[in-house]
Amino acid sequence: MRILITAAGSRGDVVPYTGLGARLRAAGHEVALATHEAYAVAVRAAGLEFRPLPADPRTGGPRTAGPASGDATGPASGVASGRRALMARAAAFLAELGDGLADAAAPGADLLLLSTTTAPLGWQLAEATGTPSLGVYLQPTHPTEDFPPAMGGGRPLGRWGNRLAGTAALKIVDRLYAAPVRALRTRLGLPPAPLSAVRARREAARWPVLHGFSPLLVPRPADWRPGLEVTGTWWPYAAPNDRLSPTLEDFLAAGPPPVFIGFGSMAAGEGERLGELAVRALRRAGARGILQAGWAGLAADDAADGILSVGDLPHALLFPRVAAVVHHCGAGTTAAALRAGVPTVPVPVTADQPFWSTRLTALGTATAPIPFKTLTGTDAVDRLAAAISTAVHDTGIRERAREAGARLAVEDGAGEVLRAVERIADGGPALSAALG
Repeated sequence: MRILITAAGSRGDVVPYTGLGARLRAAGHEVALATHEAYAVAVRAAGLEFRPLPADPRTGGPRTAGPASGDATGPASGVASGRRALMARAAAFLAELGDGLADAAAPGADLLLLSTTTAPLGWQLAEATGTPSLGVYLQPTHPTEDFPPAMGGGRPLGRWGNRLAGTAALKIVDRLYAAPVRALRTRLGLPPAPLSAVRARREAARWPVLHGFSPLLVPRPADWRPGLEVTGTWWPYAAPNDRLSPTLEDFLAAGPPPVFIGFGSMAAGEGERLGELAVRALRRAGARGILQAGWAGLAADDAADGILSVGDLPHALLFPRVAAVVHHCGAGTTAAALRAGVPTVPVPVTADQPFWSTRLTALGTATAPIPFKTLTGTDAVDRLAAAISTAVHDTGIRERAREAGARLAVEDGAGEVLRAVERIADGGPALSAALG
């Protein structure tokens, strides 16, 4: 079967599909992954065909777009202009993404696997070509009474409040995608239809969606309709010969397990400030540290003893060897720290990160979250140092983290997707019942 996976966004929104794709390829399927040029190396390393999407995940808009005006964290007037700029960039990102997806799908496929970000556009491709499709989401997006929407800040609103907020969140998504969907339907020769109507048809048909996170972290809500399943995490592809660098191995061997600090694709341009803050907090906590650059450019002074700055590396190889992980709580890093069985210090920045941070804290594998926006002022170092010390020394948190890691080790999320795909490939039940 020819399978096209589509994924867009930051690294954590994309690389889990390299492992999923590799699992499907190993089972004999032809697998292509359509995503941004920034991840081409990772896609090809997994043995998958790379199909480029033109939008740039670092700018949130087209590659030709300049920096947005306004400051979303500044005074009131700046906030308003910053929000307008962000919305404009998001609209440009999605418009270009729609065109890119149409081009990526042009060679043809027998099955489309659509991520959270690409699904509203991918539905139009599936309709135009008659290609079966399956949702492969990294975040829970369907309304439920069990928890608030993942993009809504993570604060529980009560059972009815959670469901109403989840429904409202989908309406916001539909408005955001409205213009790109109109343009894509015109390009594909489809009759006009609002995204809300397309979504309603998918829901009525019980369009299947598989969710690539652990049921330990987010159990499947009892009020979800049939066809919505939680499979377990999909891990980024790891080559059998992947190793940590000799420099990093020497650092690990030179003292007690360090604390990892990284913010992934968040906080671009704040590397110097965050690096200084991280080093001071580690010193105060009496811990060694590894600082991952990420998009922020996080780094320590070369003379900082007991601190090592690193670039991209496999979290699966490093995290089991650290004392704790300080991170932004993107879905991928959250899962990697959980599988490693080490405590987390959550520093959520935006989007779904507050949601994942609250899930970790509720599970008892993390300290109380420190929202990124609060990492300023004279007490920022003290608060971060105290959280690091708690994560390293609290035996309860450490034991619960070890237990969680053992449970994730036996999950087979990619295998669940493979079984659903093969039921479809074998001409078994209709897509709406493929998971039944």
